[in-house]
This record gives sequence, structure tokens and C-alpha cells, in this order.
Amino acid sequence: MQVRCSVAAAWTMLVCAATVSVLHAQAVTPAPPPGFTALFNGKDLSGWRGRPGGGGVFSPYVEAKFTPEERTAKQKEWNADRDLHWRVDTAKGEIVSDGKGVHLATEKAYGDFELRVDWLLTQPGGDSGIYLRDYPQVQLWDPANPREQKNGADKGSGALWNNSPDNPGRWPLVKADNPIGEWNTLDIKMVGNRVWVTLNGKPTVDGQVLDNFFDRTQPVLPTGSIELQTHGSEVRFRNIYIREIPEAEGKTLLATVKSAAK
Repeated sequence: MQVRCSVAAAWTMLVCAATVSVLHAQAVTPAPPPGFTALFNGKDLSGWRGRPGGGGVFSPYVEAKFTPEERTAKQKEWNADRDLHWRVDTAKGEIVSDGKGVHLATEKAYGDFELRVDWLLTQPGGDSGIYLRDYPQVQLWDPANPREQKNGADKGSGALWNNSPDNPGRWPLVKADNPIGEWNTLDIKMVGNRVWVTLNGKPTVDGQVLDNFFDRTQPVLPTGSIELQTHGSEVRFRNIYIREIPEAEGKTLLATVKSAAK
């Protein structure tokens, strides 16, 4: 009787474990909101390429001058580095960076868009960002990082940190970060050269211009990749969804920009 009970108990445990595994697999399947497309399939890095970074920047103007042969060779090199430092946690459906090496950029270029993404800094002092059309960046960092207080980390994440000091978009309208180790949710809209950002449901940038990091006298290019930054610490991303904003909607959004905006 005891043997039968043990066998039955073991079988029950196996069935339960299998059921949990199936349910968990279903839980990480991308479920884009209406009108959005998943940029991450929860399984691998399809649709993403490596792009030079490591906390720095790489000019899209330089990349545009590559010959087809140079582009192919460089991309092979960058993707090899990508595979050393970026991985997919398939059990959780998350993209994970160890903080080193190239940035992770979409293969597709985008013009006017709305991006939704969850991000998580796993350790104190963490730092990352999201580049828009290959330009830096919506800043993501630990507001309590003592090394970055001089750079304004205490003001929080979700603003355009690489903007000129006189651009109001450089600093977030409100500090909206969740504690380190907890997930944050970003919604980013970009139309023309203007950006709107909401962090954890609170607006942090309201229709400000994204300055051209490479040439302050020129506007940013009309299309480019969405780029996830590496900057020395582990960062995780999930639920990455995008939609392209139609021209009529973009004009309506631009019409809401306050005259006081830069």
C-alpha cells in the first residue's frame, strides 16, 4: 500500500510539474496591446543586431558610409559580440545584458513610433538607456548611485539625459523610478524630433526635442533603430512592443506641444 501511495504521489508531482511548466511557457508568450507588434518573441534575439556601445555611442552617419562589404563584415563582428554579452532568459521571457559589449539594436529602422517596454536594474548603481533612432537616449539608472549624483541621477530615470543643458527634456518632470530590483514600465512616443515619455504611469518628458548628439545644429535623422544600451551592469528587458504612428496621428500629437517647449 505504501509503495502504491509513493508511486501515485510521484506521478501526481510529475503531472503538476508538467502543468506548471506549460502554464509558465504560456505566461511568457508575447501579448502585444492592440495595434502593437512584439519586438521580442520571448525565445531568442531574432530581429535584433549588435551595434557598438558599451555605454558609448556610435554615429549613424559613420555607419551610413559603409560599403555593403564593410557593413556585412562589421555586422558579423558586432553580432558575435552580441552573443557574448546578451542572452534570453527563456524561463522568464526576458532579454538579459551583462552590461558589457555592444548595444542591442532593432534590425528594422523606425520613424514615428510608440514603444512600450519593461526594464529592470538588478543591482545598486545600475545604468542603461534606450536610444531612439540610434541617438542617445532615454536614461535608465539608479537614482541613488553615489557616483552619478554629480550627473543628476537623483532626479530619476526617463528623460533625455544627453540633451543640451538648456533643453527642458534633459531632466524628468518627476522622479518615478521603482526601487532597484523591481520592474519599471516605459512608454515612449517619438514624432519628428519630439519625444514623450511616461515612466510607471507618470509623464517624465512632454513633447521635448531630442537633440542630435552628433551635430547639435541639425535635427535627428527621420528613421533609425531602437537600441538597448549596455553600461557596465546587468539589465533586463521584457514586454517590448512597438507601433508605428500614422502621419495624421503624429500631426495631432505635435499640435499639443506647448509653445514654451524648445
